[in-house]
Amino acid sequence: MNRQITLAARPVGYPQESDFALVETPVPEPGPGQVLVRSQWLSLDPYMRGRMSTTRSYAKATEIGDVMTGQVVGEVVESHDGRFSPGDLVVGQLGWQEYAVARGGALRKIDPRVAPPQAWLHVLGATGLTAYFGLFDVGRPSPGDTVVVSGAAGAVGQITGQLARIAGCRTVGIAGGPEKVADLTEEYGYDAGIDYKADDVNARLKELCPHGVDLYFDNVGGALSETVFRRLALGARIVICGQISQYNLTEPELAPRHLGFLIVFRARMQGFLVSDYAHRFDQAIRRLATLLGEGRLRYREDVTDGLEHAPEAFIGMLNGANRGKTLVKLT
Repeated sequence: MNRQITLAARPVGYPQESDFALVETPVPEPGPGQVLVRSQWLSLDPYMRGRMSTTRSYAKATEIGDVMTGQVVGEVVESHDGRFSPGDLVVGQLGWQEYAVARGGALRKIDPRVAPPQAWLHVLGATGLTAYFGLFDVGRPSPGDTVVVSGAAGAVGQITGQLARIAGCRTVGIAGGPEKVADLTEEYGYDAGIDYKADDVNARLKELCPHGVDLYFDNVGGALSETVFRRLALGARIVICGQISQYNLTEPELAPRHLGFLIVFRARMQGFLVSDYAHRFDQAIRRLATLLGEGRLRYREDVTDGLEHAPEAFIGMLNGANRGKTLVKLT
């Protein structure tokens, strides 16, 4: 049988475990041009919260009773596509389930000799690619820039800060709690960290960024980001990657209350989706793999065992319980 996690109800505010259902269905049969994959690792990411809602977004909402969406690394069991053979490891958007059928064109073969299979879901996968294109293509850092990253200890933030340092920038990360802030400087090489739960963020930014913030990589949004906007430098770039502080609110915050700061600082704000850069994924993965092989990129994983525990791990991530990339190991 194929165990699956489906959407049982649309959350109001933060998701509850009752919003998910664990069901069993027959293992699917692949048709012409399709591949059957046994899942090994599941990535849990904040964007999934948006897919549980009917609010208009960049992707179709998950319907009640549908398998939860998610990217997976798995092993090919049966293939009707000549590009794949049983035993190959692949990554694809296969959902929260133990077996999935996909078109061959929707899968990408991975090389476990380069990095462990699960790393292709973060540092060499969507997480690393998001940091790479958001920083370099949208943010366009220059050596000597001061780069501030919110959600800096999270899966994207930890890679963004390291890439900015490699690009010759000074980096300041914002995270919640002393352990995560310690990770910023001790694990990921940030020049400084700010604890938004305990520190006066405005005062700390003024202290740590005396000449202003040249590039703000925003994973959080809301009032925290409004505080950063007040400390921008002339010509600043603001990269809108995520707004996790807003995803579970029943009513949105009123921040930023005005956009006059864009005029004052002659700043540019731009959102992006990593999928916009799919035609350049191979180029970016080669660069990230080189940096990883040289020991210049570090990462932390937060692993939960068993598909049945995925809802609990997902809810914990949305509440900030994770340290690093949230993964589920399927057995």
